[in-house]
Amino acid sequence: MRGTALVLVIAGAAAVPRPAAARNVYSYVDQDGVIRVFDESSEEYSRLAHRPQRASRGRIISTPQLHRIEIQERIGPEQAVWRYSRSGKDYDPHVQAAAQKYDLPAALIKAVMAAESAFNPRAVSRRGAQGLMQLMPETARALMVADVFDPAQNIDGGARHLRQLWVQYDGDLYRTLSAYNAGAEAVRRSGGKVPRIGETQDYVKRVLALYQAYIGSS
Repeated sequence: MRGTALVLVIAGAAAVPRPAAARNVYSYVDQDGVIRVFDESSEEYSRLAHRPQRASRGRIISTPQLHRIEIQERIGPEQAVWRYSRSGKDYDPHVQAAAQKYDLPAALIKAVMAAESAFNPRAVSRRGAQGLMQLMPETARALMVADVFDPAQNIDGGARHLRQLWVQYDGDLYRTLSAYNAGAEAVRRSGGKVPRIGETQDYVKRVLALYQAYIGSS
C-alpha cells in the first residue's frame, strides 16, 4: 500500500530529504503533548543542541498523546512571527475515515491540516482558500465539496486532492506537498521540482516536521 510505504520512508529522522538550500527543521513532542517545530536559528535549537541524545534531526522526543499544537516559525531576519496552539483531536474520526478511504497516512492528512489552518474550520486565507484543509473555491467545486466549512467534507476533499497529487507525482512527497501549496503549474514551471518559492519550501518543511511529530505521538 502506498500509504504504508510513505510512513516507513518518512518515519526515520535521517531518511527525510530536503531541498539543498533549506535550513534543517527540527520537531519534537514535549511532555505536555505540544508539537514544537523550529530551525537551527532558534533559541530552542541552541538550548537542545547541548543535549545530543534529544536533538537529532526530525523527531527528538515523543509522548503517547498529542493534545495541541504550537508552532513558531522564523521568517527572514525577524524571530518567530507566526504561532498557534489548538487541539485537532475532535477531527480525528474524519481524518481516520479519509486516510482509509484514500490510502494515505492519517498523520500526513493531519499535518497538512495543521499547517494549512491550525485546525480552524472557518479559516479563510488572503487568497481565498477555505476551511481546515484550505481548499480554493475552484478546487472545492472540482472535488464536489458542497460545504467547504463542514469539517467532514473539507477533510475528505483535501485528502482526495492530496491523494490525486500523490498519484500524479508517483509518490514524491516533496512535489505532492509543493503542488498542494503552490499548485501543479508552479511545480511544472520549476521543471518538476520543488519551486524556488520561500513560502512553499517553508511549507514543505513544516508539514514534514509535523508529520514526523504526529507519527511519534501515535
